[in-house]
Amino acid sequence: MVFRKAAIVFMAVVMSFAAVFTIAPSQQVVQASSPYEKLERNINEIMADASKKSVVSSVTVRKASTGEIVYESNADRKLTPASTMKLLTSAAALETLGEEYRFTTDLLTDGYISKGVLHGNLYLRGQGDPTLLKNDLDQFATSLSKQGVKRITGNLIGDDSWFDSARLSPGIDRSDETYYYAAQISGLTLSPNTDYDAGTVIVSATPTKKGYKAKVSMTPDTGIITIVNKSKTVPKGYKNTLTIKRQYGTNTIVISGNAPLGSSGKKEWVTVSNPTAYTLDVFKKSLASKGIKFDKTSNVTRRQAPQNAVVITSKQSMPLKNLMRPFMKLSNNTHAEILAKTMGKQVYGVGSWNAGLRVMREFGQSIGLNPNEWSFEDASGMSHKNKVTSAQLTELLYLVRNAPWYRSFVQGLPVSGMNDRFVGGTLKNRLKDNSVKGKVIAKTGSLNGVNSLAGYVETTNGETLIFSVLTQGQRQKALPAIDRIATVIATTPKN
Repeated sequence: MVFRKAAIVFMAVVMSFAAVFTIAPSQQVVQASSPYEKLERNINEIMADASKKSVVSSVTVRKASTGEIVYESNADRKLTPASTMKLLTSAAALETLGEEYRFTTDLLTDGYISKGVLHGNLYLRGQGDPTLLKNDLDQFATSLSKQGVKRITGNLIGDDSWFDSARLSPGIDRSDETYYYAAQISGLTLSPNTDYDAGTVIVSATPTKKGYKAKVSMTPDTGIITIVNKSKTVPKGYKNTLTIKRQYGTNTIVISGNAPLGSSGKKEWVTVSNPTAYTLDVFKKSLASKGIKFDKTSNVTRRQAPQNAVVITSKQSMPLKNLMRPFMKLSNNTHAEILAKTMGKQVYGVGSWNAGLRVMREFGQSIGLNPNEWSFEDASGMSHKNKVTSAQLTELLYLVRNAPWYRSFVQGLPVSGMNDRFVGGTLKNRLKDNSVKGKVIAKTGSLNGVNSLAGYVETTNGETLIFSVLTQGQRQKALPAIDRIATVIATTPKN
């Protein structure tokens, strides 16, 4: 925690610009340094325009160089941050685990190899690596094949004991569980592609012939999923009504609706129930593809590898500093929760949410954040019970600029209007005007009735300002007003 002493010395009161978009005269009290009077006036106009939407909001703007607040409105109102919660998660992870931290997945055995036979069990042991792919499992199978293994007498065993057995954070609603943003968290998990949505499979349904079911494909192929295809191919011009959802509490995925001829059909990242079993099943297929078979008495099961098990081969993930891009650019909830449990494991020896969130709270307090202004029950921002003030978010963004890992932190943030997904991220299609494109580097947040944006803005004067806009309670999305505020910050010159 090299940066903390310096950070606390330079800490200033954070900019906050929490406002109620339904503004009562007594509610909005704004103080602005005289060079920023135009900024204040322009933001006030946006908030007045939005006043009919009854949106509760909190806004703060601060100078990145000194921490001086240049605009604030309801700065200390605690609102739901949605995915701007990941700003604290990523900072805590970089500080606690280090930029070079890598997840490790091991292939082990408690037996021995003789004449093409592995006499004993084969273990796949994970540390929650969200970047583990089928190709990595194929490489594990290749490693065994090169040692001449053709048959395994024992069981295929998944060791996911790095984390506890809780699979879903409290903020996940039953209706969310089929979707990629609510994947189960396991010490042994698998991603279908390099977006690294761990614990999901990609299911595609495309039209075939009129009156016939859509063609279904799954990546990667896994036998733990049962597909129920109730879809129908319909003539060109009909509405595409395809849905792809996993039935709650099962590994049955139901595909229903119409697939019009000439359409691309539908593709969904669908969560699996039990990522450990999913990973083992895909690995068993990798072994089979290399001609490696199990005895008929062998089973696929789950338990901790014994201490005397020997590592055959291992795979390490990319370093945490590189994971920041898919994590923060694409706002990956699974990465956030995996990092929380990993922090708990690293500091307290327990890979649980309680331990991980404790580490995050202690990190925030150690750099000077006010623990009374933060409340959260997950690391991704999925829970509506998470609360924070815009003042605290901007204070966090100010303090981390002193951290040795700040470059890794800020390079993970989405950049306004940039077309490359791994640059623009969730701001790829926002703030695209030339006056603001590439000038806003910020984390987005979105839940039902909640929108937020917090980060850094380069102004027309060449100054960097820190800002946070939190909104909740709106009937319509507040994104247009939030983007107008970000544009005002970027384009309004000093007096």
